[in-house]
Amino acid sequence: MPTVRTASGDVPAYELIEPAEARIPFVFCSPHSGSDYPLELIAATRLTDQTVRRSEDLFVDRLFDFVPGMGAPLLAARFPRAYLDVNREPYELDPGMFSEELPDYANVASVRVAGGLGTIPRIVAENEEIYRTALPLSEGLQRIETVYKPFHRTLEEALGRVRDRFGIAVLVDCHSMPSSVRALPGGRRPDMVIGDRFGTSAAGRLVTIATSRLAAQGYDVARNKPYAGGFITERYGRPPVGFHAIQIEINRALYADERTYLPHEGFAVLRDRLAAFVAGFAADVDAEYLQPSAAAAE
Repeated sequence: MPTVRTASGDVPAYELIEPAEARIPFVFCSPHSGSDYPLELIAATRLTDQTVRRSEDLFVDRLFDFVPGMGAPLLAARFPRAYLDVNREPYELDPGMFSEELPDYANVASVRVAGGLGTIPRIVAENEEIYRTALPLSEGLQRIETVYKPFHRTLEEALGRVRDRFGIAVLVDCHSMPSSVRALPGGRRPDMVIGDRFGTSAAGRLVTIATSRLAAQGYDVARNKPYAGGFITERYGRPPVGFHAIQIEINRALYADERTYLPHEGFAVLRDRLAAFVAGFAADVDAEYLQPSAAAAE
């Protein structure tokens, strides 16, 4: 297990919490909720301890920490998104961030790099520059080799085990969005957004089930706008071979104070509703995808 060095010592870079028994064909991932800040980032950043946290998906790992008890693994990053973004291609890098020339295989032209949000992010939310000076290229590449690649190997292996066990694997990539998220037509700011890369990363029926179950709880649920899913959803969603991936974005105002980075009274309510959502979603998937047909049973 890779580690990062923090003020509290060396800590795991991420954690895979396995269920005692695999009972549902799901894997949950929280790639942006990490809050263990490596000393190398603290030493290099121009931001305050509070400002550097603006990219965190606050407490999303805690919102879904019930899933191992339901029979599904949860993979949660402990390193922060400001340090490394595993929801990007491995080498989406900004040449202006590094003191040496980037290798030829780096993707320097992606929209995400242009926006400052590549694999090694240049900014946190609200366009705040993270670093005081250029980074050594070796430092960026080391983060990718020692943290990014093991994280993705762990996720891929977990999905493989689930598909082998059930015949399908449903990845739920869990995120949060600021309450100031870009408004949809009519000024609507949804409570949640389900992304499936515009119908490519998961069977449409699965996405309809997820959206309907959340809407039935009273949430305003949008699909693919303004978030259709990132690299993780795109990379692991391969419906023809039994891998389905959806991204869920949750409005932070539902459960946290975005100024103080603290959960509020809505946290427990939301967590309970998410548990009910997962239980219902899993039951529907079991009924529609896992149960033998009547003809087959005869």
